[in-house]
Amino acid sequence: MTRFRFALLPSFLATLMLLAGLAAAPAAHAERIKDLGTFQGVRPNQLTGYGIVVGLAGTGDDSLDYSTQGMKGVIQRFGLTLPTGVNPALKNAAAVMVTAELPAFSKPGQRLDVTVSALGKAKSLRGGTLVLTPLRGADGQIYAMSQGNLAVGGLGVSGSDGSKVSVNVPSAGRIPGGATVERTVATGFDTAPQLDFNLAEADLTTALRVADAINLAFGDKRARAMDAVTIAIDADPGAESRIMMMGLIENIEVKPAEAPAKVIVNARTGTVVINGAVRIAPAAIAHGKLTVAVQESPRVVQPAPFSNGQTAIEPSSAISITEEKKPVINFKGGASLADIVKAVNAIGASAADMVAILEALKQAGAMKAELVVL
Repeated sequence: MTRFRFALLPSFLATLMLLAGLAAAPAAHAERIKDLGTFQGVRPNQLTGYGIVVGLAGTGDDSLDYSTQGMKGVIQRFGLTLPTGVNPALKNAAAVMVTAELPAFSKPGQRLDVTVSALGKAKSLRGGTLVLTPLRGADGQIYAMSQGNLAVGGLGVSGSDGSKVSVNVPSAGRIPGGATVERTVATGFDTAPQLDFNLAEADLTTALRVADAINLAFGDKRARAMDAVTIAIDADPGAESRIMMMGLIENIEVKPAEAPAKVIVNARTGTVVINGAVRIAPAAIAHGKLTVAVQESPRVVQPAPFSNGQTAIEPSSAISITEEKKPVINFKGGASLADIVKAVNAIGASAADMVAILEALKQAGAMKAELVVL
């Protein structure tokens, strides 16, 4: 027993030294690796199921085929068989879709929150109870079972004259802890030849910095940037040693690379977002506003008495043109985001005008940035 403890001591001391080094690392302008991405295979999985909600106060589905079949299936679970041609009344029941997210490393017996949404014309699920429903993954296997009373935040009320009042969405609700995990999803992280860490956003510089930070923290060359997203990390096989190493890597702080210059334009709402990396080369901008007004003043022409003429409408138009004088803005080389905003505000440009100015700067080659139109 004594030799066993002595053999573990160097590893334990190395872990303490690594943790101390991580704690002493400067945190200014740096982010933890766990906030930059995730380890491959360590991810949540989506589960979906089809079920029946019962106990509704007359706000359920009409006699829809899939609702009727679902209700018959529920009844048959208890050994009951309906006579041929008899369909159950469904005003107090509704066919629903049940969705949940199975976190990584979930074990049988753990509880999951589920979302229940009506499939048909159910007016409200308030007061309903979800009957035992299996939740399946993308492979068709059952990973959880759900059941329970719904918590519905919406409210729907209808009158006999057809008037309706709805607050939020009464046809959807949640069951906190309404599902129980029945099967574990194998992540494969403990048997894979190596660990792969994937960045949430592809960036070559950030991938190299993450690999260098891992190598510096562990004092070897176990991490390699494979591309702009993936960092391959050599690791000893076994869940215990890999979990320890993954936990240490997640808390290493790295300064990500500066984001590429981008201008985001939402043409539908007129929103324009410019990040701090945008620079403007020497350019001059003159933005004017031309207003053309056409005023129609038709008049009625009355013919003289005792003549063969007819009453008619004579058109009369007045056209006016007004052009606002705007100053010319001269950008010097390397103009920053603050300079752009100040200049655009000086000429009184609206959001739509700003979009036109930015597009023109891009076409002129004066703005070296990616223009993204949503």
